[in-house]
Amino acid sequence: MAAIVRLSSVCRRGVKPLFYQSTFLARPLAVPHTYKEHPYQLTAKIHASQALCAGSGSKAASLHWTAERVLSILLLAMGPVAYFNPGPFMDYSLAAALTLHGHWGIGQVLTDYVHGDAKIKMANAGLFLLSTVTFAGLCYFNYNDVGICKAVAMLWSK
Repeated sequence: MAAIVRLSSVCRRGVKPLFYQSTFLARPLAVPHTYKEHPYQLTAKIHASQALCAGSGSKAASLHWTAERVLSILLLAMGPVAYFNPGPFMDYSLAAALTLHGHWGIGQVLTDYVHGDAKIKMANAGLFLLSTVTFAGLCYFNYNDVGICKAVAMLWSK
């Protein structure tokens, strides 16, 4: 999509794109500059979407993106630490980090593929329920059984 928008900006400046009027194509890759009916329809739809706007001047989306990346890197570091230093603190840290990582990941899938106000509300409620049950289940497993670290070690030993 960015290529289409970028190609159209090049065409407006008078540069003729490669294969613009080629006989190999049934239609040109870009609409001629004389076509003025809806010149900004595609970009207007993208920028007017309420789902993409976090608010004017808000850094919430940027902070969320940064938090997701920090958590991903933290999970990479938690693997070796959990292997060499298993214990209750590491078990509960893994339970929280894995649940949050899964919650954010499934939330992005829902944002991309679920449309309609009622469906979005139901999907988000289901996601919060799933995340809560997952975290509670991992905490229950850590408290009443061997814990995440030792369970993974037991799986690798067989």
